[in-house]
Formats: sequence, structure tokens, C-alpha cells
Amino acid sequence: MPRTFSASPVRDLLALTSRPEVISFAGGLPAPELFDVEALRTAFDQALSRRSLQYAPTEGDADLRALVADRLTRRGLPTGVDDLLITSGSQQALTLVVTALLEPGAVVAVEEPTYLAALQCFQLAGARIVPVASDEHGMVPAALAEVVERERPALLYLVPTFANPTGRTLTAARRAEIAALAERHDLWVIEDDPYSELRYRGEPVPSLASMSDRVLYAGSFSKVGAPGMRLGWLRAPASVMRTLVIVKQATDLHTSTIDQAAAAVYLKANDLDEHIREVCAAYRERRDAMIAALPSTVPPGARWSDPDGGMFVWVSLPGDVDAASLLTSALERDVAFVPGAAFYATTPDRSTLRLSFTTNTPDDISEGMRRLAAVLR
Repeated sequence: MPRTFSASPVRDLLALTSRPEVISFAGGLPAPELFDVEALRTAFDQALSRRSLQYAPTEGDADLRALVADRLTRRGLPTGVDDLLITSGSQQALTLVVTALLEPGAVVAVEEPTYLAALQCFQLAGARIVPVASDEHGMVPAALAEVVERERPALLYLVPTFANPTGRTLTAARRAEIAALAERHDLWVIEDDPYSELRYRGEPVPSLASMSDRVLYAGSFSKVGAPGMRLGWLRAPASVMRTLVIVKQATDLHTSTIDQAAAAVYLKANDLDEHIREVCAAYRERRDAMIAALPSTVPPGARWSDPDGGMFVWVSLPGDVDAASLLTSALERDVAFVPGAAFYATTPDRSTLRLSFTTNTPDDISEGMRRLAAVLR
């Protein structure tokens, strides 16, 4: 008999929210009106050649790897071309690491709550997932130390900057403690970092990967460029890179040659930092509109995150309420959110929900929150 797998409730929700009248706070999607379409069209036109339509090295386009390495180095993470593997989105980077490093039954430590698709990836690999307590400042190092001593995990997974689903950012001091723990216990760490360039307030925090060679760093073009290109990268030490390349060869030979070539042309010809500044300016207004509307949207006693960047606000409702039971009523009022239970590895907090602010204008956010208030209050 075939194995049984659970579908992503977020993906299922996208189908339910496809009606144009629905104001959706559900999907963690970048705003399509902010895609740099004309510059990308030009890049694809210039990149299209017989070479870019041919098979290519598994490691990735050399020009693109050099450009990504330069960006990471300038952002405080010294990186060479040979440190990078180009992947089909950072989701594939996670899958490659899991395949390369985990045996069935291995223990994976995760922040509670954490990214839903990562939990699915670990479950598919037959891993045993152990949650680590967190608070408004991210994972608690003392809680991680206790889990490491008790469970001996093979891998720690983190989205330390503007986390999905909570929007929280792990402090620099806690990053240093966690990096030191990883070094002491030979613990591999995946730093999943698709959001850190989407900062609207405060100063950047050093990456975990800059603090330890035990950290494998996954990045993505999806949130700052275009997710349809499916371009990500994995920065890894030489001790595991060869295994990761072999795993990718067995998975898909290589990431799309033409998409890599177009991305390299685009990065050479355009100022991605300036584009990101424009995206951040729009997202900052949208985040501010959502935060401003929350006091009149949720019932008294509710709590919510106030993220410095990223895409998400995390809400905890008061009392014994199941957010999933409210979703049907929300959809009847043409507004959507993601119930929080799916983001928990073990015992879910059903009173939680995730709101994404990136794909709606401030006016639409205000209207959507007005509709949501009729459900939540």
C-alpha cells in the first residue's frame, strides 16, 4: 500500500482563497505587483542561448554562484564560490540536507512553532521531531541545551530572522549561545534565511552561519526576486558539500539552467539592493496597517507579534478557542488566515493564527481586518 501523507493546510487554503473577492492573509507570498518584470524579461532574453538550454553542472551556474557569494560576503557572511550549491528554491536545500545527514528515526530539534513545510520534510524522512521552547526573542538556549542533553539530536532547524510563522528574530546573544552549543556537541544546524533582507526596522543581526562551521545556510531568490524562478542556494562546509552535490544529482541533475543564467544576468545589470529597498518600503506600510488594525480586530486579552521585518504577524487568542473552527466563518466573510496548529511539531496551541501582510495594500488590509473582526470578536 502507498504511504499516507498529510497535505499542507496553507496550500489547501490557497485554492479556497482564489476568488477575487477574498482578502487573504493566508499565503506567505511576495506581492506580484512588486516583481521586477521588465528587468527580468530583459535578463531572460539576454540569457537565452544554446548553452543556457543545455544540461549544466550540478553545483550551479558559476557566474550566479560568484554573484551570490559576493552578496553574502558583503552582508557579513564570508563565502566563496565553492561554498555554494544552487538549488531549486531553498525548500530543496532543506530536502537535500535531510537526505544527506539524517537516518530514519534520527532526532531533529525545531523551534516551537516553526515552518510547516520543514516539519513535512522531516516527517517524510522518518525523523523524530523534538520541539524546543521559544519566546518573543526566539529559541531559548537553555531549553535547547536540555533537549541536546536528553535527546541527542542529529540536526537543529531554525528560521532565526523574521521567523515563519511568528515573525520573531533570534537575538545576537542567543545566536552566539546556540552556535557554541552546536560546536560543543557536533550538532548540525540548518539556518533557513529567506526573509532577513526584508527588514523594516532596526539593525541587521549576524547570521548563525557566521558564528560556526556547523551551520548550513539556506537562502532564496523567492522573497526578494520571484518565487516562480525556483532559485535558492545552500552554503555548506566542504566536509558535506560533496555528499550534498551527489544527492542533488540523484534528485534533479541540476536546477534550471536558463533560470540560473537569467538570474546572473539580472544581478549583473541591476541593483538588487535598490529593488529590495522599494519592496521593503511597500511592505513596511502594509505591516504598519495590520499592526494598527489589530487592537480593534482581536478580542481583549489577545496577543500578537510586532515583527521588525519579514511577512508574518502571529496572533494568540484568549481563552479556550480553536482558530481552525473560525476559518469557515472567515471565508464566508471573504477573508482568510492560517490556523496556527499546523506549525507545531507536537502539541499544538489551537488558539493561534498566522496573518501575512505582504500581498494586500494598506486599504485592503484595513478592510480585511474589519471583516476578520466580525469573526474574532
